[in-house]
Amino acid sequence: MAITEYQKQGEGSLGSSPMVDRENSMSKAFSFRNFHLNLLILLLLCSNGLSSNDYDVEGHALIELLRALNNSNNRITDWNINLVSPCFSWSHVTCRNGNVISLSLASKGFSGTLSPSITKLKFLVSLDLQNNDLSGALPDYLSSMSNLQNLNLANNSFNGPIPPAWGQLYNLKYLVMRGNHITGTVPNSLINITGLKELDLSSNDLTGGIPLQLFSIPTYNFSGNHLACGNGFQQPCVSSSSAPVSSRRPKLEVAITGASCGAFLLLLVGAFVTYRCNYKRKLKSDQFFDVEGDVERNISLGQLRRFSWREIQIATDNFSESNIIGQGGFGKVFKGYLSDNTKVAVKRLTDYHNPGGEAAFLREVQLISVAVHRNLLRLIGFCTTSSERILVYPFMQNLSVAYRLRDLKPGEKALDWPTRRRIAFGAAHGLEYLHEHCDPKIIHRDLKAANILLDDNFEPVLGDFGLAKLVDTKLTHITTQVRGTMGHIAPEYLSTGKSSEKTDVFGYGITLLELVTGQRAIDFSRLEEEEDVLLLDHIKKLLREKRLGDIVDGNMKTYDPKEVETILQVALLCTQSSPEDRPKMAEVITMLKGVGLAERWAEWEQLEEVRNQQFSLMSRQFMWAEDSTHDQEAIQLSQAR
Repeated sequence: MAITEYQKQGEGSLGSSPMVDRENSMSKAFSFRNFHLNLLILLLLCSNGLSSNDYDVEGHALIELLRALNNSNNRITDWNINLVSPCFSWSHVTCRNGNVISLSLASKGFSGTLSPSITKLKFLVSLDLQNNDLSGALPDYLSSMSNLQNLNLANNSFNGPIPPAWGQLYNLKYLVMRGNHITGTVPNSLINITGLKELDLSSNDLTGGIPLQLFSIPTYNFSGNHLACGNGFQQPCVSSSSAPVSSRRPKLEVAITGASCGAFLLLLVGAFVTYRCNYKRKLKSDQFFDVEGDVERNISLGQLRRFSWREIQIATDNFSESNIIGQGGFGKVFKGYLSDNTKVAVKRLTDYHNPGGEAAFLREVQLISVAVHRNLLRLIGFCTTSSERILVYPFMQNLSVAYRLRDLKPGEKALDWPTRRRIAFGAAHGLEYLHEHCDPKIIHRDLKAANILLDDNFEPVLGDFGLAKLVDTKLTHITTQVRGTMGHIAPEYLSTGKSSEKTDVFGYGITLLELVTGQRAIDFSRLEEEEDVLLLDHIKKLLREKRLGDIVDGNMKTYDPKEVETILQVALLCTQSSPEDRPKMAEVITMLKGVGLAERWAEWEQLEEVRNQQFSLMSRQFMWAEDSTHDQEAIQLSQAR
């Protein structure tokens, strides 16, 4: 919609019918503020309904856990809350249905302690910390992890007694704690864990007796302690020990075992020969050309390069975990080098067979192959086999804007104001191209600082089209599953599931606020200072109080106040509650240059003042109504009967 059309709407709304318009403004203000309240309720209470909340809790819990483990040797470097999701790209983490179920942290040289934040991983099934140097008393808070089935703390320096509360781990199947400094006795409460298949308490400093029920566990080991088992006691310390039997029985067992082994070897040889034949045939097909069929015919290849599976394996060192650099929609992203030493980012769709995996691959290849712009991530090529889908991108040396704003390493410089301003313009140009110059138009649906990458010259590049959607120009909206990042999702998209290019405009506005402030779109730590959790509300409050200095990122030493004010005004125009009131990206670009901004901003200020006044009035009326309901009973009781 042109600027003049917006102005006409504004004049009509302010001049035609004051009473009706005041009521409409009051209703819109109240509904939008109610949306903010509902958003907070969703974030705090509906953890099963919105996976992003689970992500926030589990991601922060893992960061706290790693900090307590003392990762001083930097064996784990890719756990980054700003860049990636723990369920798709963090190494040594396994997830199911968007929740962390397994941590494999064995032999990492950790020398710290086990943080209570581990209990925030409510769906954790397996925890493996063996062969480190962790210390401290065995924590009794592990008893609250009701889904835990495998707990391996072997060969560390844990001390103190085994907490009796661990008897509440009713789903535990494997408990291994050998080679520590555990003292005290074996608690009777462990017999409550009726499903235990393995219990290894060997090589500790345990004393006293052992509950008899624990000797019925299929695999147990109590050796290397001062416990009542072994020679001179009725029960062996190791489950593999057995009482003497007649010589005839072992011979029979040996004969049966030998025959079984012979038959098994014959079957194994036959299976191996069959496998080798099939493997050679499959290797020929996979190594020199990719899957034939409808998949290839449906993809417009353009100038994309098709890689062989072997090329991708060599480039990524066979997908080494040390090369993982982040998330890629439906899979992990690996750093790699092509044969000509070109540095690339390789996205491997690990859940290709899961629902949505195939569609994600086709969508991403199709979108990025036709969308060519200096501010959009370029797709170099792809690889397909019977079981793999691979995308190859240029490697972005300076990572993401979110990293440069909030996760810098010591010695790294923060983004200066000219660079941030250039990022704002570049992202706007990229979105404007997707919305106005692609046919059909493309909606990104997850625009945020973490999805804006920076090349060698700190030029912004929009990445991660895993949530993008082709839009039919004949339709005014699309209805789909709500996806994105909380705090960046437009209110109409969250409430109705209907997205349009205006949902991208809202996300762009929030991203501008991130650029200026360096803060997250949602930050619960602001509650401690009695400030608004949502960055948008926080900025509005500071602007009303004319506290520009408190808005700007403290890491910026110098900046142009006039340019900062322009960026903030554009951001607030982009984040209006009604999508019809938001500008198009082409208009955003002109307003960033200062053209037509003053008129639109003056109109916004007038409407915002009306909204605030009406909201304040409604709040007072609501409070009075609450008081009047309490007083009504007293009035009635005081009347004559």
